[in-house]
Amino acid sequence: MPDIEKIIAGFNAGRDPERLAMKYKAMRGSPFVFLRGTCHLFYERLPREKVLDDAPPVWICGDMHLENFGSYKADNRLIYFDNNDFDEACLAPALYELVRLLTSVLVGAADLKLSRAQAFALCHTAVDAYGAALVFGKARWIEAETSVGMVRDLFDALASRTRAAHLDRRTVLKGKTRVLKVDGKKALPVSDAQRSAVTQFMQRFAAGEPNPEFYRILDVGRRIAGTGSLGVDRYVILVEGKGSPDGNFLIDLKEALPSSVGPHLHTPQPKWQTEAQRVVEVQRRNQAVSQAFLRAVDFNQRSYVLRSLQPSEDRVALSDWNGKLPRLEEVVNSMAELSAWAHLRSGGRQTSSIADDLIAFGNRRDWQLPLIEIATRCEAQVQVDWKAYCEAYDRGAFELAGKV
Repeated sequence: MPDIEKIIAGFNAGRDPERLAMKYKAMRGSPFVFLRGTCHLFYERLPREKVLDDAPPVWICGDMHLENFGSYKADNRLIYFDNNDFDEACLAPALYELVRLLTSVLVGAADLKLSRAQAFALCHTAVDAYGAALVFGKARWIEAETSVGMVRDLFDALASRTRAAHLDRRTVLKGKTRVLKVDGKKALPVSDAQRSAVTQFMQRFAAGEPNPEFYRILDVGRRIAGTGSLGVDRYVILVEGKGSPDGNFLIDLKEALPSSVGPHLHTPQPKWQTEAQRVVEVQRRNQAVSQAFLRAVDFNQRSYVLRSLQPSEDRVALSDWNGKLPRLEEVVNSMAELSAWAHLRSGGRQTSSIADDLIAFGNRRDWQLPLIEIATRCEAQVQVDWKAYCEAYDRGAFELAGKV
């Protein structure tokens, strides 16, 4: 078995075969989707350069790319735009975060129909915005009133969407009761054993909450979402919420696995009680306001993250840049700023860098161009790996792996 097959199949071993097959098929679609689905491979291939390892240590999300930003309803019931995936979160040199974002710009250029020059312009936008946000030294955030361009378009679209409309996209009404749409696109059916286990878990969880009836389960499905995490044990749970049929809530329950970045770091990591505690704690530190219902929980004697369901549609439609590069520059500028603000916000926690160190780093001018050069090499490696993957996939290697 060639190297690429061993690495990818080994990393995904034990995942739900049905959703894993979806992941493998999606990764065949383009180098950008492949990059999103192989965070572990990216860090395994990442060049060990001094400029990367000498950057100040910060709390990173670990899987930074163009599609890992979106809107969410926070625990204060307001909507924010921010990084929204912390499965791979860890303590790492700051430029590990940024080099993956730049690589995603270069790899994603073909999908977005960007010229090479335009893609590099966006990379320069990102490093300049990140550095400037660090120099400013104060963490900010993005909400409707402070958003611009395509991010503002997203907020405007969300402002006109009712809870009933949101539920209608994921559920169907049977009389006055909603059930999940189990259509193989957003959700798959659960077994009787899975339904029973999730129901019992939610009953135990609800017993410790102020309003247990809020969490009364109406339906459960295996959730289909993301690329990298497809196949990880994950459920969408429809609960009573504020009352049926239009006050129901959707909750996401997802197993937390070890960060795939960690094995490739020299930075000492703190000891976490569980992987879910790591994910939830870093998300709480990095986001201005935490996502609704965000908790680390135990389910089936394993570690899971419980949170409100965040629709994959609640992301900026990057393809709508309409040939106007400033529209994409505004989005990338926002993403880079959000990364810097997260690093500032979480600074000084468990040996992460304090604001003074990050401000000093932002003022330096010796890392920007080398970082873009490293991202260019990463992009070339992604292209090589994707071609090798396609050859293996086309001869059926990953079809067999998905059935293990």
